[in-house]
Amino acid sequence: MVEDVTKPALILVGPPGSGKSTVGREVARLLGLDFKDLDDDLRAAHGLEAGELVVELGRERFQELEVELLRSVLVSFDGVLALGGGTPTAPGVAELLSGRPVVFLDVDLENLLRREGLVPLHPWLLPNPRAHLRRLLVERRPIYESVAHATVPTSGRAPADVVADVLEALPAAAS
Repeated sequence: MVEDVTKPALILVGPPGSGKSTVGREVARLLGLDFKDLDDDLRAAHGLEAGELVVELGRERFQELEVELLRSVLVSFDGVLALGGGTPTAPGVAELLSGRPVVFLDVDLENLLRREGLVPLHPWLLPNPRAHLRRLLVERRPIYESVAHATVPTSGRAPADVVADVLEALPAAAS
């Protein structure tokens, strides 16, 4: 069976707090599609937030669960999908995303630290969120860029402006 790389219609990647859920919901609404957040599906399936699952299970097992879920979603979901911040770093994910419409929502450290609720949602950031996030951004940016067909900056921008840029990038992401 040949895999349908037109599903989902759009995949958003980026660090935690980059706006994937906010932007994804609005893009989905404007396109008349459903929105799915992979972290929400993980929570529903396992009863814990993504950050708590990482602490509970360890990163390797958590990533195995993420990849299993992602494989399933990629063949069954046609809407707008937001991946967890670390999902693109899991083994095999770059290959799963190849040829699909992926947009990287890029955010700088200062804006990331200003985003409300980030630290409580991600306990592995403690005790020094600034240092951890700086390292995370440096390590993950090349991965996000390598799996995405377009990059949209979100720092200091209104969600509506980011949504407009994502919609504009969509034809480029799908080609």
